[in-house]
This record gives sequence, structure tokens and C-alpha cells, in this order.
Amino acid sequence: MPPDANSSLVAGFLDYLKVEKGLASLTISAYSTDISQFAGFLEKRKRTLLAARRNDVRDFIQQLFANAVDGRSVARKLSALRHLYRYLLLDNLIGHDPTLNIDSPKQWKVLPKSLARDEMDAILSRPRVASGRKDAGALAVRNRAMLEVFYAGALRVSEIIGVKLEDLKLDLGYVLVRGKGDKERIVPLGKSAQNTLTEYMIEARPALMAGKSTPLLFFGRGGRKLTRQRVWQMVRAASLGTGRNASPHMLRHSCATHMVENGADLRTVQIILGHSDISTTQVYTHLALDRLKNVYQKHHPRGKSR
Repeated sequence: MPPDANSSLVAGFLDYLKVEKGLASLTISAYSTDISQFAGFLEKRKRTLLAARRNDVRDFIQQLFANAVDGRSVARKLSALRHLYRYLLLDNLIGHDPTLNIDSPKQWKVLPKSLARDEMDAILSRPRVASGRKDAGALAVRNRAMLEVFYAGALRVSEIIGVKLEDLKLDLGYVLVRGKGDKERIVPLGKSAQNTLTEYMIEARPALMAGKSTPLLFFGRGGRKLTRQRVWQMVRAASLGTGRNASPHMLRHSCATHMVENGADLRTVQIILGHSDISTTQVYTHLALDRLKNVYQKHHPRGKSR
């Protein structure tokens, strides 16, 4: 299909809407914009409107939600695509409608934003602290330890600033966390988090205490309790080099996303995240399905297209 074929196809469809359906010019203009946006999305996948698949439509809608497009706009875009593909079916230009069985936008659960693994590695490797301060080195170690724990255990902000020293079982490789409703859960810590925490406990924590005492694992200078705002600032500063404005919640969702991508079952992810109901964790289901499909296509004798 030549590059201008999409334009020609869309022009014919818009004429059809105007003449046969009698739609208002404003609606036709909105549909034109919506379809052009989808065509651009497909172009990045080296696919045309005629070759679109159901997964393309689903991924397009997911991207819209991820970019904070409101539900009404998403519904209109999906309506435009449904009209387009019904028109193409009637004209025998396609053999199947990729918009069939696509849930309406209000039924979608939006996958929270997460970071790619290389972005996560970059954040963990260089937490930023203002240089020139006497305790800059200790703060950098503390920040990295906090980032490692965020990512290792998918903690919420309120959980990480509330962790007490007695909750850390470093020799056993886990930390006791109190989540929503004061529910306790055991969160495992990987080797990277354990090593960074060991460095923090030996070097940075005593330096930041400055002779004071506190039961908290992480704290500000002089044993002061960290605020939510300060933790957000720390995570955002650490992400500057990646080109992303990361948040603590993004680190939490990155942990869950990367676990599911690597084959973790949703029940395990539910326990680590501290979700009381697995339906909350099921927002990550499509990642598990994508992995299942990829494994099937790679290993099943007839899983690959010939």
C-alpha cells in the first residue's frame, strides 16, 4: 500500500460519512483527526490501516489512557475506528474488523506508568544530591538505599518513610512493611538492595544521625522524619538523567511490571504489592498474556507464521 493510500482511503470514508450518513462537519473533522492519529500509530509499527489488527487497536487505546486522554475522547476515537472498519468491510477492502470485541473505554483498567529496565538501572546508579554539602556522600548512599528498597519491594511512599529499624531483617533478606489499614506484610529484598542497605547501615546512617536517635530506618538530617514531598523530590531528581519525571509510584509499578514480564504469577505480585483484592493486581494481566503469547509463538511448532 503506497504512502498516500491511507489518505485516499480516509478521504473516501469521510465523503461516505458526509453524504450517506449526513454527519455534521465538526464530527467528520474530529473523526478525520482520530483516524489520522491511529494511522500514525500504525506507521510506527510499519502497518497500514488495512492491515491493522485487534492488538493494534487495543494498544492504541492503552497508549491514549497512559497519556491521560480522558474517557470521552477515547470513546470518540474508538467510535471513529469502528465506523471506518465497518465501511471498509462493506467495500470488501478488508476481511475482518479489528475493532470487534474491543471493550468500551469505561470498562478499561489503565496500566499505571512504569519505567523501562534501562531507565530503572540509570535511576539506581546515580541518585543526585547537591554537592558541596558536608553530608552529601551520606545522603547519596541513603537515597540510593531508598530507591533500591522502593524498586525491590514495590513500596508506597507512606510505607518507606514509616519503616522502622527493627522492621529490617537484613540477614534474612526481607523487611516488614505496614501498609494500608495498618496491615503488615513481609517484603523480600534482592541482593542489590541488601548490599546497598548494608553500606547505608554501616556508613551513612550513623553520619546522618549526628548524635541523635530515631527508630526510623530512613530519615533526614538529625533524625528528622522524611516528608512525602521530600521523597517525591528525591525520586524526581534521581530520574532527571533519564528524561523522565519519575515518581515513587512509578517505581512501585515498575517492580510489578518487570516481575510479570519475567513470568511472576499475579498472586505473588499481589502479595508483594499488598493488594487486599487480586482484582486490583489484575491490571497487570495483559503483561502476563503478552508474555504467554510470545513464549507460545517462540516455542510452539506452529506458533510462528509461515
